[in-house]
Amino acid sequence: MSGHAEVLVPCDDLEATIDWFAEHAGFRMLMLTPADDPTIARLEGHGITLRLDKTLPSGPTGLRIAVVELPPTPELTAPNGTRIEFVLANPPEVLPENDPAFVLSRAADADFGTGRAGMAYRDLVPERHGGRYIASHISIPVGGPVPDYVHYHHVRFQMIFCHAGWADLVYEDQGEPFRFEAGDCVLQPPHIRHRVLHTSDEFEVVEIGSPAVHDTLREHDIELPTAEFRPDRDFGGQRFVWHRAADAAQQPWRFEGFSVVDTNIGSATNGLAQVGVVSVANSAASAEVAEHTESAEFTFWFVRAGTATLTRDGETHQLVERDSVVLAPGETYSLRDVSDDLELLEVRID
Repeated sequence: MSGHAEVLVPCDDLEATIDWFAEHAGFRMLMLTPADDPTIARLEGHGITLRLDKTLPSGPTGLRIAVVELPPTPELTAPNGTRIEFVLANPPEVLPENDPAFVLSRAADADFGTGRAGMAYRDLVPERHGGRYIASHISIPVGGPVPDYVHYHHVRFQMIFCHAGWADLVYEDQGEPFRFEAGDCVLQPPHIRHRVLHTSDEFEVVEIGSPAVHDTLREHDIELPTAEFRPDRDFGGQRFVWHRAADAAQQPWRFEGFSVVDTNIGSATNGLAQVGVVSVANSAASAEVAEHTESAEFTFWFVRAGTATLTRDGETHQLVERDSVVLAPGETYSLRDVSDDLELLEVRID
């Protein structure tokens, strides 16, 4: 058998343990997951790899050995209690089955927790649709340099929309760092290296990803910005998109009385996802969505401004700024009492 091994190390305080190994033991971090509430980190140093894991019980360490083919007995225990676990080196990717549900997240009830690089995360889809999707409202109240590093994500889909403030971002093969401002949106295709450099005060974004749990891997060999500028480069079947609100063009939405700004993420993902910013059309005397049955696998709304009344399953919900909604496929709903200044971020994934 051939492959690589990881030493399993239980730890209660993941961030402090990572810092100690980096400062005192000559290790460097390779991966952290999940981004919104890190529990696992992979460190490299002295020819070995450590897997720090908050979920492991205190006790003897162990070995996790990646192999091409599993042996007849994939889990062993040494006489001294060391656990040895054999796993496939390149397991097939399995996207969890969708378990859709209606989700309403109230801004008034927002509960932010600390995630990667000190960012505050608000979970907008707690049940994760069976592990298929994650949606986060991320905030950095006090701006300045961000303690980020060049990294990438092992994902099927990931996009970030700037709701408030600004950030300076840099991406692999996409030129010099740029200012990401309110109303802008980026599509981060699989494995594109990137980094957050600086933010303003009160910086807020909405991030959508699939699957819900995915690895964030640190890049040590590629520096950003890269020398080449390749805006049409293919990353796992997708292209990078930086949609600028300042260049936005309105077009009719699928419901009369509304307009939408298309971010071009649909074409960049070969039709996997459609992302747009919806508002009331200038010519509309009034705008509403009569009863409509949703067809997309995942439909997400984030209220950027204004108010509206959502009715579904006999229940009425008043939507205000920073509220979010996930509609399940097959669900019938209506949207009425729409204010003239309503603005919705909509993400639909099929």
